[in-house]
Amino acid sequence: MTDELLEWRREFPILESAVYLISHSLGAMPRRTYERLHDYADVWATRGVRAWAEGWWEMPQTLGDELGRIIGAEPGTVVMHQNVSVCQSLILSCFDTTAETRRNKIVYSELEFPSVMYVYEAHARDGRFRIEKVKSEDGVTAPLEATLAAIDEETLLVPVSHVLFKSASLQDARAITERAHEVGALVVLDTYQSAGTVPFSVKDLDVDFCTGGSVKWLCGGPGAGYLYVAPRLQQKLEPKVTGWMAHAAPFSFEDSITYAEGAARFLHGSPAVPALYAAESGYKIINEVGVERIRAKSVRQTQKLIELAEEAGLRVTSPHDHSKRGGTITVAAEHAAAVTKELIRREFIVDYRPGAGIRISPHFYTKDEELDLVVREIRAILDTRAYAAHEAAGAAF
Repeated sequence: MTDELLEWRREFPILESAVYLISHSLGAMPRRTYERLHDYADVWATRGVRAWAEGWWEMPQTLGDELGRIIGAEPGTVVMHQNVSVCQSLILSCFDTTAETRRNKIVYSELEFPSVMYVYEAHARDGRFRIEKVKSEDGVTAPLEATLAAIDEETLLVPVSHVLFKSASLQDARAITERAHEVGALVVLDTYQSAGTVPFSVKDLDVDFCTGGSVKWLCGGPGAGYLYVAPRLQQKLEPKVTGWMAHAAPFSFEDSITYAEGAARFLHGSPAVPALYAAESGYKIINEVGVERIRAKSVRQTQKLIELAEEAGLRVTSPHDHSKRGGTITVAAEHAAAVTKELIRREFIVDYRPGAGIRISPHFYTKDEELDLVVREIRAILDTRAYAAHEAAGAAF
């Protein structure tokens, strides 16, 4: 069978020297990114301060529109930020609550990404918000029924990862959103681990907010997070985490803020322009390839990985049903952290997370034979105890 998507391999330099199976953590850098970062330096060098008026100032919104095509968002509904923690804090700052406020509960799974939980827990310290964590029975999946039951008339926000970072378990965002809206709560969908490898539409799911970053499946590198705000909410909310880009007339230099119209009011201070240049190539490639085609290949290759791993006597902790997982397979081998260190030393680039195991992620640029190679290498490392030198290793990046 001919894999047309392998034509894209030449666009990613690292694939020439490594078996790169870590797009769940840092996607391979597109060759075009060299050119875009050179463009940034050239514009700064030749246009100086004029560059702001010639495109830089608008980049958080123009690039947001390019990203929006990937997540099914309408133009003018996505703005760019540094990272998800900033976006979550900005969302929280839109709401005034007190300890006596009835609707001040925030519901999320204990398997959410820790950085996100840090944000909510920090904001809850003064008693203005209450947090209800939904327990996981297996440490791998978040129970849907328990999540739905926790969402009630006192719930304000439901931050939920579309795909859980440890195990790639795919959550039922539609069911959670429907329940939240039924009782008047709002949903913050974290699509960091799904955008670019799992097809979805924020408009079809009817989520209130969506946030994520470019580091992983989008091949956009660090420093370019994104925030979607549903049009129905844009004029109702006034973020307190803000900056001059959110002002209706930022260059009037007024003493107090008059919020901009639409999604622009959810901007912040001056943007990280180099990160936006770096992210652009990945977005465009994902849109050129198409997430539906990426997903079809991902389902086929992750299923193959599961079969290969189990044939090699390895235990797979990710969901076996492709409709319930994202693009990653996790393998709970003995000495997994040390095995991961040895794999990386041998140029098999994967990583490890406690409670899940070795995380392995093919992307649209992955060859089928690389799946065989990585499983064979894990088995060989275990059988020869080549991991022993790394026994003191922690989580590998």
